[in-house]
Amino acid sequence: MSQNFQAGDFLIFQIESAYGLLRLLAMEETETDTIWHLAAYNEMFLDIEMADAALENSQTLTVSNSHLALTNRAFESTQVARMKNEPLTSEELKFFENWKNNSNREVSDRSVRLMLGLR
Repeated sequence: MSQNFQAGDFLIFQIESAYGLLRLLAMEETETDTIWHLAAYNEMFLDIEMADAALENSQTLTVSNSHLALTNRAFESTQVARMKNEPLTSEELKFFENWKNNSNREVSDRSVRLMLGLR
């Protein structure tokens, strides 16, 4: 991946004629892969400027998925770009921590668009 993503990044992706937002919670390097931990938001935007304006008050965004764990292949299958970075809150990290403490951790090889029911 050409961009150097960091935890706390808001990422934008395009679907059809709209844009959606993700939040990078963490990245974990394993022996065989990178696991990407993301949160996804409900809101869709007609253009990048509308998404950028919504990020000025990011606390008003509503979360559709609090935690998605994706393989590197799944993450890279949807092109994303960084919009901005803000420190993560303990509330945002709670779902990632719950996943880490679960002995039955699931990591999906499906794209974020498929995970969200979008095409």
